[in-house]
Amino acid sequence: MAPEDAEEAPLAGVRVIDLTTTFMGPYCTLLLAQMGADVIKVEAPGGDVVRYVGDENGTGLGPVFLTANRGKRSIVLDLKRPSERDVLLSLVRTGDVFVHNMRPEAVTRLGLGAEDVRAASPRTVYCVVRGFSSTGPYRDKAAYDDVIQASSGLAAVQGGPDGPSYVRTPVADKATGLMAVGAIAAALYRRERTGRGATIEVPMMETMVSFTLLDQQGGYVFDPPRGPAGYARTDSPYRKPYRTADGHIGVMVYTDAQWRAFFELVGKPELAADPRFRTITLRTVHIDELYRLLEEEVRTRPTAEWLAAFDERGIPAMPVLTVPQLFHDEHLRATGTFEDVLHPVEGPLRYARFPVDFAGSARVDLRPAPRLGEHGSEILAELGLADGLPRDPAGHRDPAPSQEA
Repeated sequence: MAPEDAEEAPLAGVRVIDLTTTFMGPYCTLLLAQMGADVIKVEAPGGDVVRYVGDENGTGLGPVFLTANRGKRSIVLDLKRPSERDVLLSLVRTGDVFVHNMRPEAVTRLGLGAEDVRAASPRTVYCVVRGFSSTGPYRDKAAYDDVIQASSGLAAVQGGPDGPSYVRTPVADKATGLMAVGAIAAALYRRERTGRGATIEVPMMETMVSFTLLDQQGGYVFDPPRGPAGYARTDSPYRKPYRTADGHIGVMVYTDAQWRAFFELVGKPELAADPRFRTITLRTVHIDELYRLLEEEVRTRPTAEWLAAFDERGIPAMPVLTVPQLFHDEHLRATGTFEDVLHPVEGPLRYARFPVDFAGSARVDLRPAPRLGEHGSEILAELGLADGLPRDPAGHRDPAPSQEA
């Protein structure tokens, strides 16, 4: 329980109408929920497809869905039906943020573009997360994380002698979700000052190009280019977790002082005066030689010995942890990184908490990820529709295909 004098969570009182599916959008709205927002997940009759990824029990509550959609309430609306689209717009009028990741043709077909939604609620912050900017020729292309890693330059940067490679986590989805959180927060702040809502587009490709070029543009930051693209330190084939005598370690020797300390540690103090290694500029040019030396030296001693030696000399180093080992790490346990939740369907679950600490604010206790449509009656009652969804003129409501593109 939070102390009685704790402040409200930063987004307490903010309502988010969430039409997103898969990874990118749900990660964005999860973060908003973790900061206190009331997130209403509006799902098509079939539900978010990620419900069924790894869904071994047939509950529609696969592990990724359970992680990315906790803290949210679920209502099922078939937006192809005018009456249910009207219910959605009624929800929008009660909220602050409307976010979706539908393709442009689906949004147009459903009449849920920015002009439509903001006509119903001018103060709404309307956010679309999509594959490519609507101002370019790729605007109608479908996009998933792998496609964006490829098209943004990231797969080429990540690759090696065998060719381009993907990062083994959907980093484009997650980075774009984070970008959307920042944009939504900025729009809400501006609304507090001006009273005006906003229309936001967060494109994956452009986000990941910006993400990649921060360090990888190299000589191409100049026009015309003054050298190759890339960043020699991270491009080095010798930059990797190093094998010790009994495991693996991640170590980064970077500053002048750290390299001098390392050279002394391995009995080669004379290298500090070597013309190749005297400054960070020179070390970057000759980084392969330095990282090859690191690789050779680190394999000679056990992990614990290296960790103690590096800590003593102020050189950043940590053991390589597997995912299962994270749950037993002493630091993560001491900081309360993980929380245990009892899900009404799936039983005991363990999650990573929101990592940001707003000092003095109450910690948000998130509800478990919802069953499909679990909160429909509750949400409809809040709209004054205690008798359920209104009927269309045809007089009935039959199952229909998903509205998602």
